[in-house]
Amino acid sequence: MLKEYKTISEVSGPLMIVDSVSQVSYGELAEIELESGEIRSAKVLEVDGARVILQMFENSVGINLDGSKVRFLGHALELTLSPEILGRVFDGMGKPYDGIPAIISREKRDINGLPTNPASRNYPSEFIQTGISAIDGLNTLVRGQKLPIFSGSGLPHAQLAAQIARQATVRGSNEKFAVVFAAIGITYEEAEFFISDFKKTGAIERSVVFINLANDPAVERLATPRMALTAAEYLADLGMHVLVILTDITNYAEALREVSAARKEVPGRKGYPGYMYTDLATLYERAGRIKGKEGSITMIPILTMPEDDKTHPIPDLTGYITEGQIILSRELYRKGIKPCIDVLPSLSRLKDKGIGKDKTREDHASTMNQLFAAYARGKEAKELSAILGESALSSVDLLYSKFATEFEKYYVSQGFEINRTIEETLDLGWKLLSILPKSELKRIDSKFIDKYGYKEEA
Repeated sequence: MLKEYKTISEVSGPLMIVDSVSQVSYGELAEIELESGEIRSAKVLEVDGARVILQMFENSVGINLDGSKVRFLGHALELTLSPEILGRVFDGMGKPYDGIPAIISREKRDINGLPTNPASRNYPSEFIQTGISAIDGLNTLVRGQKLPIFSGSGLPHAQLAAQIARQATVRGSNEKFAVVFAAIGITYEEAEFFISDFKKTGAIERSVVFINLANDPAVERLATPRMALTAAEYLADLGMHVLVILTDITNYAEALREVSAARKEVPGRKGYPGYMYTDLATLYERAGRIKGKEGSITMIPILTMPEDDKTHPIPDLTGYITEGQIILSRELYRKGIKPCIDVLPSLSRLKDKGIGKDKTREDHASTMNQLFAAYARGKEAKELSAILGESALSSVDLLYSKFATEFEKYYVSQGFEINRTIEETLDLGWKLLSILPKSELKRIDSKFIDKYGYKEEA
C-alpha cells in the first residue's frame, strides 16, 4: 500500500522538499495530489535522511503546502514498450502526441538504463549510408558509432537531421533498420516540420518520434533523450539496427543548468554543473554494439554551439565522449551551400573501419584522402588569390582553386532532398579530381586511377 505524506515544507521553482519520509530511493517516481484533486508527477532528486527533494515534471502553480499530498510509487520513470511503437509520435514523457490511443504494453523499462560493460562491446565496423556525400564520402558514419553534428544558431541542422532520418540505411543487409528521433526543446513550428516531413516521405513507418516543446517544463527535457534511448534499446533487443538522432543537446544542457541552479549547486564552467560531463556520458555511452546480439544503436546528437564557439562546454565535453564531429559552417551557409558541412574540421574517428572492399568500395580510402588534400590546398589558393590576386597563382594553384569551388558546389551542396548512393558519391569524387593533373593525384594508387575512369580535363 502506498503511503501518503502531507509534510511538504518548501517549493522552489521545479523543486519540492518533503520531510519525515522513509524507504524512498533516488530516481523514484512520485505523485503530487493538489487540493483540487489534480495529479502532478515528480521524481526523487536527492535523499538526505528523512528529507527528500523532488523534481517536478509540471509547474508548481497552485500547490498549497498544507493541503497537497505526496505519494511515492516505488519505481523510477518508465516507458511503455511494444513493437507497435514504430510509426508513432510521443511527447517528451512518452505519452501519445499523435492523437492515437496509447499502445498496449508488452513491457515497461526504467528510462535511466544500465551502463554497458566496455568489454562486452563489439568494435564498430559496418558502414551506414546517409545519402549525404560530405558524410558518406569523407566522414563516414559506422554502425555503433556516436557522431555528433555541431551547428550554430540559425543554421539548417533541423533539415539535415530530417534528411538523415529519411535516408539512412545499412547497405547489403536484410536486417531491420529503425530510426528513433528525439526533438528536445524545439518550437511548435519545428515540431510540425519534423512530423509532416516524416509522414510525407513515409519515414514515419520505420521511426519512433519523441517531441519535447520549448514551453514544456525544463525537467521534461532531461527525460526526453532517455525516453528515446530506452525505446532504441528495446528495438535493438528485437534485433534491429537503430539510428538515434537527438536534437538539440544544447537545450538539454540548458535545462540541466536550470535545475542545477534551482538546487543551489556550485556552478562549473559558464554556470553549467560540474557533473555535466558525467551526465552527457550517461546518454552517449548507451550507443554501441553488444557481442552476441544482432541489434545495435548508432547515435547522432545535434547541438548548436553558443556563439559558434567550439570550445564552449557543451561541444567541448561532447567531443571528448564521442568519436568525432560533423561541423556546419556559417560561411558556406551564406554561399548557399546546402547542407553547409565544413569537411576540413569535421572528423569521423572510425571512418577507416567502415570503408573499403566489401563495405563501400576499394577506392574509397584513397579518393577520400585525395579529396581532403585537394580541397585544403584549393582553399589556401583561394585565400592567396583574395590577398594577392589571381595573377600571383601558378597554373596548378588556379586548378586547385577551381577544384575547391566545384567541390563545394557539386559535392558538398547536394540539397536536402537528394539521396546519393556511396557509388554515386565516389564517382562524383573522381569526376571532380579530373580537374587536376594526373601528376597531382599522389594519394591514390595508380591501379585505381586506371580502373575508375579518371579523365583529365583538357
